[in-house]
Amino acid sequence: MPDLILYQRDYCHLCDLALAVLAEARAPDFDSVWVDDSAALEQLYGTRVPVLRDGRDGRELDWPFDAAAVRAFLAK
Repeated sequence: MPDLILYQRDYCHLCDLALAVLAEARAPDFDSVWVDDSAALEQLYGTRVPVLRDGRDGRELDWPFDAAAVRAFLAK
C-alpha cells in the first residue's frame, strides 16, 4: 500500500493537472481518494483538492504545486 495519497474529485480539471505534475515529478505510487465519496473527507478537503498527503507523517501539499515542489515534498 503506497504511503502517498492524492485527494481529488471526480471531473476535476485541477486534479487532472495534478496527476500530470506527479507523473512529471516521477512520484512513486500513490493512492487516489475521491473526497466526493465521504462527508468527512468533503469537509476536510472539499475546497482544497487536489491535495497530496504523506501518510507516514501527515504532511500535505496543497494545490497549486509543480514538479519541483513535489520533488521537494518527497525529499523531506
